[in-house]
Amino acid sequence: MEEELKCPVCGSFFREPLILPCSHNVCLPCARTIVVQTPESEHLPHAGRPMMLMGADYDYPDHLDKMSLYSETDSGYGSYTPSLKSPNGVRVLPPAPAPSLSCSSGASSSRALHGPLCSSSSITCPQCHRSASLDERGLRGFQRNRLLETIVQRYQQERGLTPGAEAATEAACGGANARCQLCDSNPAEAAVMCEQCDVLYCSSCQKKCHPTRGPFAKHRLVPAAQITQPGPNAPRPSAALVAPHTARKFPTCADHELENYSMYCLNCRTPVCYQCLQEGKHGKHEMKALGIMWKQHKAQLSQALSGVSDKAKEAKEFLVQLKNILQQIQENGLEYEACLVAQCDALVDALNRQKAKLLTKVTKEREHKFKVVWDQINHCTLKLRQSTGLMEYCLEVIKENDPSGFLQISDALIKRVQGSQEQWVKGALEPKVSPEFDLTLDSEPLLQAIHQLDFIQMKCKVPPVPLLQLEKCCTRNNSVTLAWRMPPFTHNPVDGYILELDDGDGGPFREVYLGKETLCTIDGLHFNSTYNARVKAFNATGLGPYSKTVVLQTSDVAFFTFDSNAAHRDIVLSNENMTATCSSYDDRVVLGTAAFSKGIHYWEIQVDRYDNHPDPAFGVARINVVKDMMLGKDDKAWAMYVDNNRSWFMHCNSHTNRAEGGVCKGTTVGILLDLVKRILIFHINGKQQGPIAFENIEGVFMPAVSLNRNVQVTLHTGLEVPMIYRQTKPKN
Repeated sequence: MEEELKCPVCGSFFREPLILPCSHNVCLPCARTIVVQTPESEHLPHAGRPMMLMGADYDYPDHLDKMSLYSETDSGYGSYTPSLKSPNGVRVLPPAPAPSLSCSSGASSSRALHGPLCSSSSITCPQCHRSASLDERGLRGFQRNRLLETIVQRYQQERGLTPGAEAATEAACGGANARCQLCDSNPAEAAVMCEQCDVLYCSSCQKKCHPTRGPFAKHRLVPAAQITQPGPNAPRPSAALVAPHTARKFPTCADHELENYSMYCLNCRTPVCYQCLQEGKHGKHEMKALGIMWKQHKAQLSQALSGVSDKAKEAKEFLVQLKNILQQIQENGLEYEACLVAQCDALVDALNRQKAKLLTKVTKEREHKFKVVWDQINHCTLKLRQSTGLMEYCLEVIKENDPSGFLQISDALIKRVQGSQEQWVKGALEPKVSPEFDLTLDSEPLLQAIHQLDFIQMKCKVPPVPLLQLEKCCTRNNSVTLAWRMPPFTHNPVDGYILELDDGDGGPFREVYLGKETLCTIDGLHFNSTYNARVKAFNATGLGPYSKTVVLQTSDVAFFTFDSNAAHRDIVLSNENMTATCSSYDDRVVLGTAAFSKGIHYWEIQVDRYDNHPDPAFGVARINVVKDMMLGKDDKAWAMYVDNNRSWFMHCNSHTNRAEGGVCKGTTVGILLDLVKRILIFHINGKQQGPIAFENIEGVFMPAVSLNRNVQVTLHTGLEVPMIYRQTKPKN
């Protein structure tokens, strides 16, 4: 985690870290060194070309190269002659000497020609190289990363890395020897300290760099004597440095020092106080409570961290695997060398010259495998180190109880964590080489063939056992989906796969798929049944062994709709094919999408519209039922047709068992198909209608309805068998 706590400019632990607009952090002292100031005169036609903020040489007229320009918009200053660079290539602007009298007169003449020589300041992020302009507040316009500062201090204390804490405390309190922070050499004794800029100035530097006019008119300058003996309004040392175990005070608003943060602006992505809202700065912005957003962003960061944690765990296991591969490569390589030497020694002098060539091949192969694996180890170790460091840092951030500070950095951290997770691309945690040496030596040829002796490829073998991917195997209704793959380091070719499934009742396996795909869905199985499945691969050599058997359970209740492909063309379906009516005055048939051949099934049909006393029919049918007449008139359907007063059962156009009780708008008709007892029963509004309608039925049945334009019905599926049927025997 230490790399997360160090400034990208100076390479040391962060000191008073600032959050740049790009969400990266930089020390306040380092920020002063990389601030670039651009005078307005530079934008005039006669001025030199604009200055590139990063990664470019500085090319300006001589009078600008030699002139140091002091900023009136922040507490630091810069020069146009940068000559220092930090280790990561960020340009650092060295302090410039105070302007001489001649330069001052030259500057005065320039003001006379072009007006006041003002300057605008900007800072470039040392990590992403994005530039940001400074407003009248200067660097103090950037928010201070309090969470990062607290974590750095705690990290240093835990590891005994804070020998300068007392000195820092003394400097923060403004000790008796407090010195100016802007003097080039031999800093003079500080005369004042700006509470807003948090910078010590001597009298000379204060007049030049921090005048009491313009943007600095509202800044408060505290006398040095008051700093030495702190009064009630004097700046105090950081609580983390003086008393790290005391409770911290919740931070106040940067614009309203007496107000605590209470809300979070979703548009500006920053905490705000009550007075900010009263002033209308965020009038049309969306606001949320600070605590709610704090918990929400913490949850997002924790969720993102879980993914990185899983990848880190996989990476550790992968490193162990790679090291085991190294050991196997070493052992297998030595074994191959021993076999090779034994065979070559048996072939007398004629074989010795060829032996050297073969040994060289084995050694090169082993070195190649070593190189590939070590490259993977180094690459994976680097990624793991980065991910682990980021993960530890984020965990420390989550421990903090500063909502506003957390929300200042949470968005950037979440993006970093998500980016860290995405770097583990598919295949990154799979070895690139096999520890096996696929070489063999044939020592049988005659002595005349010794000079042609060479390694031959291992003979083709049958494919190995496929591995079932249980996380991708699933069931839906009466369908099952299976997925499999070949194990790693498989060198034998695979021409295809054979998937076998039993009958759902412990019967023999049968072939249900033959092909090259590794994902297969089988439809039309029995509901509430347990199926066993297995797969094997094959190639030109033969069939490989079976995989392990996977057990899959189909749904105990059926979810289905009306089938638009198995309906008469006059049938009109709506409500995602759950509601049906008809455009014709004649009866037309529509089937359901489910097919039943085993088990007990129950579904209901609600009458939504019933006009002019039609005779709708409800029941089951074969797939090839006649669809242009009432259900039950042919031998492919078993139905109950009903009017507003009575009902009849019908099969093969035979009307039986007339029963009192009809249907109207709002009536619910229940159909119970018991293929265990091989019977069909009908219900109206929860009561059995008549005796058992049909007995001794077997085969494959589909839900079916016939109706005309005077009727509209809605299908309800996925229902349990009625309790009354499970507790009592049906009426005969």
